[in-house]
Amino acid sequence: MVEYEPLFDSFGRKHTSLRIGVTDRCNIRCFYCMPLENVQFQPRSEILSFEEIERFARIMVGAGVNKFRITGGEPLVRSDLPLLIQQLAQIPNVVDLAMTTNGMLLAQHAADLKKAGLQRLNISLDTLNEATFQKISRRTGLHQILNGIAEAQRIGFRQIRLNAVAIAGITEEEIVPLGRFAKEQKLELRFIEYMPLDADGQWDDSQVLSGQQIRQTLEAEFGSLVPSPRTDASQPAVDYHFADGGVVGFINPVTQPFCQTCNRLRLTADGKVRNCLFSEIEWDVRSLLRNNASDEDIMELVRDCVWHKKPGHGIDSDEFRRPERAMYQIGG
Repeated sequence: MVEYEPLFDSFGRKHTSLRIGVTDRCNIRCFYCMPLENVQFQPRSEILSFEEIERFARIMVGAGVNKFRITGGEPLVRSDLPLLIQQLAQIPNVVDLAMTTNGMLLAQHAADLKKAGLQRLNISLDTLNEATFQKISRRTGLHQILNGIAEAQRIGFRQIRLNAVAIAGITEEEIVPLGRFAKEQKLELRFIEYMPLDADGQWDDSQVLSGQQIRQTLEAEFGSLVPSPRTDASQPAVDYHFADGGVVGFINPVTQPFCQTCNRLRLTADGKVRNCLFSEIEWDVRSLLRNNASDEDIMELVRDCVWHKKPGHGIDSDEFRRPERAMYQIGG
């Protein structure tokens, strides 16, 4: 494997983590991510093949990227996904291989994913109430997610984490039940502030249920949360643990941006490299992959992308502009 110089941006941040979108399709329609109907998906011919993804990933590993996270849309609607997991797991020097999923199809795929080499799972679980689930996802099927969580636990992944998007006026009543569920199931739980990445463009800062508010609610029910040691300076969450066991974290991109330690890049399902969820610019690597470009050409494109990374996403700035693409198109 060819080795390259590490990927530093102009602010000295070293990039070692890559989010890999494998599809923009999904089997639910959460309003904070996708439109309800008339969704314009990318033609399948424009979605990267597993071979193209693997080649790009190998090049990135040569520059010190050693953590991959598979995202969507919903990655499990992509056919034969364990084959890609297996390909990525066999790349030397990859120390972490994870996936973010809504869990709807997890029960039937968990065993194959683990066998292929997937190490960790982040499972979206915003609520334990079916009515609230339908309000958010605009589909039925909470029981499928719970079944998927149970199967993933049975299979024995290295880590299973629950992700809950917090939305003012909707999920306040979900905080305590989710906290209790995570404690009882011995799963990590992370609350994520609602970000302006919805396809309908309806996000407003009044809908942000802050991490601080959630923490106060949890402490009123379960007692004081104790700060957990920060083992990875680049992790987006601030973690705590309950006095009687269990970990809960808060990802607060709106009220407490963590951009100064960001080490992440994103590859969209259609082959665009992004240096930030909120980037207004994308770098087209698909055209290089499909036109006989050398590995060095691809690395040069990535290095240009990294170098142009801004100091922060700027949600709290008057100059902030929403990205043209929604979350399902970018990859979580």
